[in-house]
Amino acid sequence: MEPHIILFIVATFLLAGFVKGVIGLGLPTIAVGVLGVIMAPAQAAALLAIPNIATNSWQIATGPGLGTVLIRLWPMMAGIVLGVWAGSGLLEQQKNGSATLWLGIALVLYALVGLKAAKLRVPASAELWLGPVIGLATGIATAATGVFVLPAVPYLQALGLDKDELVQALGLSFLVSTLALSVGLIGAGALDWTVAWHSTLALAPALAGMTLGTTIRNRISAKAFRLCFFAGLLALGGYLVLRAAA
Repeated sequence: MEPHIILFIVATFLLAGFVKGVIGLGLPTIAVGVLGVIMAPAQAAALLAIPNIATNSWQIATGPGLGTVLIRLWPMMAGIVLGVWAGSGLLEQQKNGSATLWLGIALVLYALVGLKAAKLRVPASAELWLGPVIGLATGIATAATGVFVLPAVPYLQALGLDKDELVQALGLSFLVSTLALSVGLIGAGALDWTVAWHSTLALAPALAGMTLGTTIRNRISAKAFRLCFFAGLLALGGYLVLRAAA
């Protein structure tokens, strides 16, 4: 690759990793959107495979209680896997960016609701049946866009988790989505050993950005984190809308 292309990719992963470190998400949203300037969505998603797996594994490992999260969220995780596999091939077929546009609009609307301090809540009695439905929808959206945020993020945020629990739950959801999507990309030929090597090289800037972002998150209050969380979603959604409409 040309030097300026390499610098562009490094800068993209630094920024995406930083945002993920601060609010617990944003790596694929930013990277797929920005890298779409120089490559197809399926290629960008394939390049994200190793950074996604590593950063989300880190996010899970540094959380407060993985066992509890797994027991609570396994129905949603199963739904994600089924959804990604059901939507297999959608990402390779995306030409006009319409799926990304609607994803961005939904993110903007959800962020605006959150910034107005409206609190969505999912009753515990609904989690067993609602979790798989949310997971299935998230999986299909992931297969179509390469981005894992909806409707998983609003659902997890509505479970009443604290700051660190939410970040860990997001990491688990994104890791499962990444692994399921990677299987589909391998089957479609978009992810091979060469791409996997390039993806491994993208890991260093992603981790560097995430380290800085995590340091900032650990020093802010729960209230400040909530503001950063929804402001970040608003910025990500706005970016996706502008990118798809361009």
